[in-house]
Amino acid sequence: MTTPTDKHAFHARLLEIGKERYHDKHPFHVMLHGGHCTMTQVRAWVINRYYYQSRIPMKDAAFLSRCDDPDLRRAWRSRIEDHDGGIDEGGGIRRWLRLAEAVGLDPAYVASTKGVLPATRFAVDAYVSFVREKPLVEAVASSLTELFAPKIHSERIAGLLEHYAFADDAALAYFRQRLNEAPRDVEFGLSFVLDHADTREKQDAAAAALTFKTDVLWSQLDALYSAYVTPGRIPPGGWDGEEGVVGKTIATEAAE
Repeated sequence: MTTPTDKHAFHARLLEIGKERYHDKHPFHVMLHGGHCTMTQVRAWVINRYYYQSRIPMKDAAFLSRCDDPDLRRAWRSRIEDHDGGIDEGGGIRRWLRLAEAVGLDPAYVASTKGVLPATRFAVDAYVSFVREKPLVEAVASSLTELFAPKIHSERIAGLLEHYAFADDAALAYFRQRLNEAPRDVEFGLSFVLDHADTREKQDAAAAALTFKTDVLWSQLDALYSAYVTPGRIPPGGWDGEEGVVGKTIATEAAE
């Protein structure tokens, strides 16, 4: 079949990918949101997820460098501002480092990206390369996991507040802010993909790009589960459970 499906059907196809493949269903997230992670596992998640967060503005900068259309650049550049923030006030990356501090980690250690699992680096770097190299419609389509992000952020906020003593408004500021930012981002991204994937070939490629992104997210959690839930599986270079920990507090001990 070469004729593209209508926008409604194509939108439904994209939503089905998220329904089947989004990482909210991963066993590690089930553990985390249900209060079943140790603080070592929580810290490992914070350390490894930071690598993803820190590369998002780099990914978006790579995307912007390829855009000839100034209107597209204007619409997209807010994503960099969301994560990097201004010189004085922090964006998403600094909010993530506040979470790191809340769970008992040295933010400077987390920002150094030491101890990030090899599989995490591989997956995240592959995503940056994908956005740098693929056609723009596929690059935008890969961002459409944001369609499903508000649900996981809401579940995460509720689960962390219920089960972990470190969780408070300051620690969870990243997730609360993304509840405002993600819908704006996805409104533009979805509209762009629906308008520009105007052949069946482009629709198939966009769907494959979204599938690829769900694989990137899922594989990061696979790496965490293998290293920190399965005994004795931390690979060379992975966080050892001790480096960067600034000392136990009542807040962190409560969830051990």
